[in-house]
Amino acid sequence: MSKEQAIQPLHLNIPAFVDADIPVIPFGKRSNADETVAALVAGKYVLIANLFSDGLSLLKSLKYYLKKKHQGETFLEQRTYREEYARLSQQVLLEIANHQITAKKSPEIGWLKILYPELEKFQLSFPQVQGLNSSWQWYTNGITIPVLRNKIHPYYGVYFPTRFDHLILFDNWLKRYEGPKKSAIDVGIGSGVLSFQLIKHGFQKSFGTDNNPNAMIGLQEAMEGTKMARKVELTYGDLFADIDKPTELIVFNPPWLAATSAIENLDHAIYYNEELFPAFFAAAKEYLLQDGKIAILFSNLGKITKTSVECPITKELEHGGRFELDAMLQRPVKQASEKTKRNQSWRAEEEVELWILKHKEGNSLE
Repeated sequence: MSKEQAIQPLHLNIPAFVDADIPVIPFGKRSNADETVAALVAGKYVLIANLFSDGLSLLKSLKYYLKKKHQGETFLEQRTYREEYARLSQQVLLEIANHQITAKKSPEIGWLKILYPELEKFQLSFPQVQGLNSSWQWYTNGITIPVLRNKIHPYYGVYFPTRFDHLILFDNWLKRYEGPKKSAIDVGIGSGVLSFQLIKHGFQKSFGTDNNPNAMIGLQEAMEGTKMARKVELTYGDLFADIDKPTELIVFNPPWLAATSAIENLDHAIYYNEELFPAFFAAAKEYLLQDGKIAILFSNLGKITKTSVECPITKELEHGGRFELDAMLQRPVKQASEKTKRNQSWRAEEEVELWILKHKEGNSLE
C-alpha cells in the first residue's frame, strides 16, 4: 500500500448490526413456524431466543414457503426465489453479547471480536452469522486452490474462487506466455489468486488493486513476512486506482453476470453494472504498453442464462476502437455435483473463457 494509505488506515466492511432494543418476536421450539414466517413476510423481526438450531428450523420453513410461491426452475426464476429468501431471512436475528452468540449450542466465531471489538451487545441476522461462521472456517483452515502451491486464507468479506476451470485455463496460458515478465496489473485482486499465479510463472511484480478494503487488509496480513509481500504491491481504489505507470500485462477477472438491481457487498464479485466494462477498457488503453496484452477471464454464463443481451468484451471489440482480439480460449465447466439441490442443467452448456486483447493496429499511445 502507499504511504498515504498507511497513514490513513482502511476501515473494514462488516455486516450491519441491529440495535439490541429493536422490537422482536421470540422464536423457539414451541413457536408456530407458519405464523412466524407470516410475521417475516409482514416485515416483523424474529429473535432466535433459545437454541441455534431453532434458527435453522425457521429458515427451513421459510424456504418451504418460498419454494411453493416460486415453483419455476429457470435461472431467472431461481434468482427471484433467492433474492426474496435473502431479504426475508435477514429479519431472523441472533443476539451477540461479549462477542459470543447467546443462543445455546452456537458456533464459536472469531470474527465477532475482530470485526466488532468495541460492541458489547447487538444483533446480527441469522444468515450473516452463518456467513461469518463459514468465513471463519475458511480463514483459519485455508482453502486449496489447484493452480497454487499453498493454501489461501481469505479474509472476511473477500470473494474467493470455489470453481477452478477459469484458473486452470489462465494457468495453462501463462505456461505458454512468451512476453516480458517485468510487471503486471491485477485489476480487482480479491483473494490474490491471479497475482499468485503470475508470480509462480515468473513475473517479477504484480500490482494488485481493489476497492474492497477487506481484500487489502486481508492480503497484507496474509503476505506479511513472505516473498509475496515484496512481489505483490497493493493499491486501494477502483479499477487501476492511482498506479502511476503502464505495464506489459493487465489481468482482469470481472463479474460474469449483468446486474438487474443495486449491487451490494460480495455481489460486486458476481454482478457487473453497465459502467464497469467501458470504464475498464478506457483506462486499460492508457495503462497497457504498446506491445502488451490484456487477459480477461469470463464465461458464457450470461448468454446461456439469458441475463445478458451482449457480451461486454465483444461489444468493446466491435465498437470501442481501442483493442483487437489476439486469442480467445475456452474450457467446459465441470458439471455441478449431483448432491446440489439447485437446478443447474444450464451448466452443461457453460464454458469459461480467456480473452487476450492487444492494442488495435494503427493505434498508438499518446
